This record gives sequence, C-alpha cells and structure tokens, in this order.
Amino acid sequence: MLLIPAIDLKGGRCVRLRQGRMDDETVFSDDPLAVAQRWVDAGTRRLHIVDLDGATSGQPENAEVIHRITEKFPDVPVQVGGGIRDEDTIQSYLDVGVAYVIIGTKAVNAPHFVADVCAAFPGHIFIGLDARKGKVATDGWSKLSHHDVIDLAQHFERDGAECIVYTDIERDGMLTGPNVEATVRLAQSIKIPVIASGGIHTIDDVRALSEVADEGIVGAITGRAIYEGSLDFTEGQSLADRVAAQGDARADT
Repeated sequence: MLLIPAIDLKGGRCVRLRQGRMDDETVFSDDPLAVAQRWVDAGTRRLHIVDLDGATSGQPENAEVIHRITEKFPDVPVQVGGGIRDEDTIQSYLDVGVAYVIIGTKAVNAPHFVADVCAAFPGHIFIGLDARKGKVATDGWSKLSHHDVIDLAQHFERDGAECIVYTDIERDGMLTGPNVEATVRLAQSIKIPVIASGGIHTIDDVRALSEVADEGIVGAITGRAIYEGSLDFTEGQSLADRVAAQGDARADT
C-alpha cells in the first residue's frame, strides 16, 4: 500500500482544511515546490495534489504550480484533483506530466462524462468519491447529493475508471483515524482499486489500513498528520511495506 502525501493548493499556497471547509484552513507553506521536495526526499512514490480553488470555481486555478511540480519531479507519479470538468483540462494536465486526473463533481453531476473520458484517456482517470454518512458530496464538498457511494463506484467501474479515491469527509483533516470499515466495504464492492483518504493520524492508522490492503486498498492519502508531525511519513511507508511483505510471505507458505 502506498502512503501518499497530500499537497492541497489554495491561492498558490500549501494548506490543509478541516472537513473540506474553505474557511477553516491551516497554511503550511507558501512554497508548494519545497513541500513536494520534502516528500520526495522522504521517499514518496506518488504525490496527491488538490486544486482547492479549482474545486470551488469549477476550473483549474493552480495549474501553473502543479506544472512546476511535475516538471521538477518527472519520476514521481502525480495524481491531481479539483476543478477538472472537461476534456481540455484533462489533456492539459496529462501534457505537463500528470499521471492521473481525479474527476469528482463532474462525475456525479454528469455521469456520461466518465465513460467518455475513460475511453479518451484510458488508464489515467480516477474517480473521487467524497462522502458524508455514505452519501456523495460535490462542489468542493459544499453540496450533499442523494447518491450512495457504493452504487456510484460500481457504475464508474463499469465505465472504465482506473481507481476510486474515497474520502470520508467527516474524518478529513480531523486526525480522528480513517474510516476503515467503510473503506473496506467499498473496496469489497468493486474490482478496481481504492485509495483511502481522510483521518489518518498516527502509525497505528497506517497499520490498520495496511492490514486490510489485500481487500483492494492500494493507497492511503495523508495530509495534516505528516505536516503536524503526528505521523512520520518515511516510517509510515516502511510499515506499510513490511505488512505487505508479511502478507506475501504468508501467501507463499
């Protein structure tokens, strides 16, 4: 399981929100490139970047910063979400080296769009499902839909999505631990992989997700915990690797 550092961009700065509230932010750095360097030096194998302004406006707002990151670290796969609502935006991100684009609001509001972009950009489309009490939220988490997260995940799997990025909004930025049970239920309901997000606080949370990774959970996004120091990123990834190795060893016996 990959431990994936989050770089959330708002006004060109690296911030973290609590439960997605744009008015409840903590600024961690005015230099997102330096933040990316920090996680690359710590050994990350992927970066998760969110254009928070774009998620609200519906169009890219921090694309230049994202381009600078992909340009400086061409060997580190980057997944990007926030404000990606048309094919031109997807193409522009892929052109500057982004490996995966995460479709959220547009996927929920116009489901046919997912099938179209999965066909146009095979292998590059992730779906971001951000849920509160099992219902999916949109528009930077400001609106709660009536759609069930598992039903939508199964639909997008049929459309050809590469992966589901699942966020429990009530856990996000709160350091209360991930919703392991809900993440496992989602992963068990589909065949494509799931990346968990929201609530990781300590090494024990990494262990809890790593121990159920074989259900189809290929990654876990972490933000506030690694910025505030309750979780050491390198230690967390090493633990995830050890748990995976132990599972492989058991499978071989």
